[in-house]
Amino acid sequence: MAKPVKKSAMKCNKPRRTPSHPKKSHVVKACSGGKEKIIRFGQQGVSGAGKSPMTAKQKARRKSFKARHAKNIAKGKMSAAYWADKVKW
Repeated sequence: MAKPVKKSAMKCNKPRRTPSHPKKSHVVKACSGGKEKIIRFGQQGVSGAGKSPMTAKQKARRKSFKARHAKNIAKGKMSAAYWADKVKW
């Protein structure tokens, strides 16, 4: 079972790994416009293609992810897709 996250102890917009969480790889306290929200994102055990993919397969994975989630990434800091894009892809 994952350890509970203390919202008050986290810094705004600083993602961190959650190795003990069964499904999600990262957590962040998203802060925007005076609102705070805990967001868990990223599939546990799977790495993104990274910022500079080497192989054609990695480039295709990165391009597909960005195309598939473009609408949600555009929503900004309060969406999990934004953080997954920023941290894992």
